[in-house]
Amino acid sequence: MKYLVLLVVLVVAIGIWRSRRAPDASREKSTSAPLALPQDMLACAHCGIHIPQAEALMLGNHAYCSAEHRRLGPA
Repeated sequence: MKYLVLLVVLVVAIGIWRSRRAPDASREKSTSAPLALPQDMLACAHCGIHIPQAEALMLGNHAYCSAEHRRLGPA
């Protein structure tokens, strides 16, 4: 009999604990930052590494990953 009472108390305690956690989990999802939009990737004209268009150094129609590679020119 005492094990049955202990089991009921445990089930009630777990149910209360889980019900209090549920609003916190849903609040985290709604306040998370939106995902970043995809960016175009360009290949460096010197070494071929792909970099985001926003970070590329352009010289004419060629994209470069660094000022040094821009100075060296296409490979």
